[in-house]
Amino acid sequence: MCIKSALRAAFPATIPVMTGYFCLGFAYGLLMSAKGFSPIWAVLMSALVFGGSIQYLAVTLLGSAFAPLQAFLLSVMVNARHIFYGLSMLEHYRSAGRFRPALVALLTDETFSIVSSMEAPEGVERRDFCLWVSLLDYLYWVGATAVGALLGRVLRFDTTGMDFALTALFVVLFMEQWKKRENRLPGLAGIACAALSLGLFGAEKMVIPAMGMILAVLLGGRKRLCR
Repeated sequence: MCIKSALRAAFPATIPVMTGYFCLGFAYGLLMSAKGFSPIWAVLMSALVFGGSIQYLAVTLLGSAFAPLQAFLLSVMVNARHIFYGLSMLEHYRSAGRFRPALVALLTDETFSIVSSMEAPEGVERRDFCLWVSLLDYLYWVGATAVGALLGRVLRFDTTGMDFALTALFVVLFMEQWKKRENRLPGLAGIACAALSLGLFGAEKMVIPAMGMILAVLLGGRKRLCR
């Protein structure tokens, strides 16, 4: 009964992610298919890597010359933000018990957005609520990738610009957070730090410096920004 209650509470919260992940995962499956990869490889990438940004970049990396060091550094730069997500979720997941490894492994931008801002309904343990949110988001992504990859074997059309779907989802998530007045000042601080990092380091090297700047600003002005 507790499991069913947690699932019923988590599913409505993940509907926006489901719609976004269907478009993104579907597009990713199509792109992998367009590059000549079998559906099984697309599904395995989503199931094992489970990182939208780096998966889209990997479509290009897999089709280029073998450069493991470049791929590693790029992965670190793109996914460095998860370090900060993880640190901020330490208290939330401290009492998760045996489910803690799964919660850590399944933490994504969208899952973080939900579990960090929503409380479990009365009668539902927060651990179970977070676990179902994480599992549902994971299943949405892998399932959508499978559908896209399979249809990509029979559909043939120009996929130019389809990788912008990931950027579009981030914009939607930002707009959703912007609705809360208390989130606006931290959001503006993030935009300013990203713009400054872009100007100083360029588009290819801006991610890690931008995340460092954002962390410094949020820690230094946490009382004012989080008021």
